[in-house]
Amino acid sequence: MKHIKHIFFDLDHTLWDFETNSNIAFETIFKKHKVKVELQKFLNYYRGINEDYWKLYRDEKISKEELRLGRLKDTFVKLNHKVDIQLIEDLSIGYIDVLPNNNQLFEGTHEILEHLYVNYKLHIITNGFNEVQSKKIKNSGLNKYFDKIITSEDAGVKKPNRVIFEYALALTNAVSEESMMIGDNWEADIMGAKDAGFDVIFCNFNEQPVSENIKSITNLVEIKHYL
Repeated sequence: MKHIKHIFFDLDHTLWDFETNSNIAFETIFKKHKVKVELQKFLNYYRGINEDYWKLYRDEKISKEELRLGRLKDTFVKLNHKVDIQLIEDLSIGYIDVLPNNNQLFEGTHEILEHLYVNYKLHIITNGFNEVQSKKIKNSGLNKYFDKIITSEDAGVKKPNRVIFEYALALTNAVSEESMMIGDNWEADIMGAKDAGFDVIFCNFNEQPVSENIKSITNLVEIKHYL
């Protein structure tokens, strides 16, 4: 892979262990606001609902506000637990505040970044919110590795939209033929980047069946096989 000069990583679910950190954040804010719901039962519903809302957000079908509040509201409805709109708002704000304080990374994150950043320019492309992603990167000690952090809010569009990848290339003075995207989301990271001319590595942590012509890994250290 000698032609590769720029490597673009996704953040959540790729390097930053979103599920673990999110669970801790909910435990913290539920205690603070004395929410009388079994946490594990809440999380079991929330995960799927949150994924559905993020897909709608990526597809430009809902706003940031609708994502932020709707995923909580719908989860409590599923649980038949009545909450007022003020509590939903308080939980939503509290979650965003607390989330970047917990910074569990996937196994091998620092090892692979140490391996890569001496030979490549490393960047992040994320659909996450500006105010949260910058804190996650700083608090988890990842900021030293990355040259540019590209967010969908700055780009004006979200992955898998080709425009965010073109925006990233322009911002980093890179060209697609010398660029690689590494991420866990098949649609947003892999198909989106391929459409923009990037090479790709799929973080296939759930070991899904994938096309033979896609480079796929089940843990981050396996990136060394390619780079």
